[in-house]
Amino acid sequence: MTDLALERRARPPMRRITAWDRLKVNRNWLGFWFMMPAAGFLILFLAYPLGLGVWLSFTDARIGRDGVFVGLENYQWLSDDAVFWMSVFNTLLYTGVASAFKFAVGLYLAILLNQHMPFKAMIRAVVLIPFIVPTVLSAIAFWWLFDSQFSIISWSLRQLGLIDANINFLGDPWNARWSVIFANIWRGVPFIAITLLAGLQTVSPSLYEAATIDGASRWQMFRYITYPLLTPIIAVVMTFSVLFTFTDFQLIWAMTRGGPVNATHLMATLSYQRAILGGYLGEGSAIATAMIPFLLAAIMISWFGLQRRKWQHGEAND
Repeated sequence: MTDLALERRARPPMRRITAWDRLKVNRNWLGFWFMMPAAGFLILFLAYPLGLGVWLSFTDARIGRDGVFVGLENYQWLSDDAVFWMSVFNTLLYTGVASAFKFAVGLYLAILLNQHMPFKAMIRAVVLIPFIVPTVLSAIAFWWLFDSQFSIISWSLRQLGLIDANINFLGDPWNARWSVIFANIWRGVPFIAITLLAGLQTVSPSLYEAATIDGASRWQMFRYITYPLLTPIIAVVMTFSVLFTFTDFQLIWAMTRGGPVNATHLMATLSYQRAILGGYLGEGSAIATAMIPFLLAAIMISWFGLQRRKWQHGEAND
């Protein structure tokens, strides 16, 4: 037997390469493998609770006992519930007014911080403070500021002679609504300001130099240069802002618990009150599930807005 034959007999048989082996080393699937841990986390802690909540909304489940399928009975009950419709109104008012003011103030701060000024780094750090402070601490601070007896705002106005008695910030329905909206604006402005500031710094200064040479005013440069280039970032950041504001729970619950007389109840706080404190899991889940169409609408508006901007810039819609 020759040396070549002996070498062939000693060599182990080659394993056949399967489709799974090729898939494991395929570079196109590399991103998929890296996404698997995050996908598993999202499925476990987001998708499963969401699905369970939707299922509970079709049952009469309560804390301590399993429910039976009742179809749309919970939703029919909510359709005649005045407190639920008040929470819908409060949620839309809270989200709309707060998001509009956060965008206006955040955009102004972003443009201001994008200018050359002394101590700019320190000012940016100060702007971030409301966003860094935990929500509950912010809510407690505003609760003290709006206290009906010891409010520093009422005391200052009385010292200036502008009012004769303390303002009932959190005891009057409309005062309470505007108070929690103001607190949300104060907390949410830094997120929008810093995000838009990052977008502003990607705009080439040569565009503004060319516009200045052409005699464009500041408003014209903002309208035809800044705003169009910031539109994709604005769409994304405002989508997150609307979602965060619409589902806000901590700020409202720490400040007012939904009072007075349900005047500041949002859909999120009412869902918690009915499901956890009241024990009616099915009804609370129905309120939470009723939030989904509003959230999907906000996401779709942002998505189609981005697609429209792509079309205007001559890009293909993928």
